[in-house]
Amino acid sequence: MTLYIGLIYLLLYFEGQDDNSPFHNFWEGVWYSTVTITSVGYGDLVPVTPLGKGVGFVFVLSSIGLYTFFISKLTNYIGTINEDRKMGFGGTKFTNHTVIIGWDHYSKAVAEQLLEVGGKIAIVTTNRENIDLIYENFHHSKSVFVLFSEYDNYDLLRKANIEKSNIVFINNEDDTKKLVLLLNIKKEFPMLKFIVTLDNSDLKDTFKSAGVTYPLSKHDLSSKLLASYIFEPDVAEFGEELLSVARTDNDYDIKEYLVIDGNPYLNQWYDDAFFDLKKKYNTILIGVSKIYKETRTLIKNPEEPVKIEKGDYLLLICNGKYESKITDIFGIEEGIVHDLKK
Repeated sequence: MTLYIGLIYLLLYFEGQDDNSPFHNFWEGVWYSTVTITSVGYGDLVPVTPLGKGVGFVFVLSSIGLYTFFISKLTNYIGTINEDRKMGFGGTKFTNHTVIIGWDHYSKAVAEQLLEVGGKIAIVTTNRENIDLIYENFHHSKSVFVLFSEYDNYDLLRKANIEKSNIVFINNEDDTKKLVLLLNIKKEFPMLKFIVTLDNSDLKDTFKSAGVTYPLSKHDLSSKLLASYIFEPDVAEFGEELLSVARTDNDYDIKEYLVIDGNPYLNQWYDDAFFDLKKKYNTILIGVSKIYKETRTLIKNPEEPVKIEKGDYLLLICNGKYESKITDIFGIEEGIVHDLKK
């Protein structure tokens, strides 16, 4: 500012030596410098002395530097905003979503299955390189949110709206680190539900005691499927199909729907619903899950009379052809609903 004011006074000094100069006071110098620096250049005030023109030339060069400075600042600011958004620092408004902590090929496979059934996922990774890979894999899907954060940074974990998630899938390096992370997150967010895949199946009870809702052993799952393929391959093939997403009309999978007001089978007996679903929609009712005080009781193909009540979950084997019809008549998308009030 001192240099700027000094240049104006210098301009007035040089121009004051010529009676034909249009500069007579300080404010005319301010006006000229302003329209010159901002590249407006009205031309109503123009230096007439050689030295005055020299000062004017300095103002012209200053305009170039000023614009370069502001453009650079603006570019950096926009770049910072875009980078923060890419890193997930702006947060997400996802609710009833799955938070995946840790990213590898296994997490990718789980995410793909969740997206196939219309789920929303928030992925937390400590590896910056994973960010670009995730966006590349899912093509900036609106159902995917990515957060670059340390797993124990709870302020950043809140950016993934972890408190309103349906479940948290912990998939970092080894079982020991998973247990430590689980205990720390559980302490900060005690109401969350967790699912963990274990390398050591002997630790299932330990993780269950630590508060994991669903501790799963990769070894147990793969060994059971392998044994089934050896002993009864058709059962194994059908079972694997049921666990995957029905991508065509002829594919089958198992679906789970919450019973809400308007469900045509609300307050009906299980057997009546079974025969009606098979007759109208070629869909097989295989079980019902009842929830009482957050305790789930799964009733598989019940022998005794069971009434379908509001808040129950119906388990169905359904093909792709009738999936949308089932969703329409039930009035809700498949999957677990985090907040029954909503």
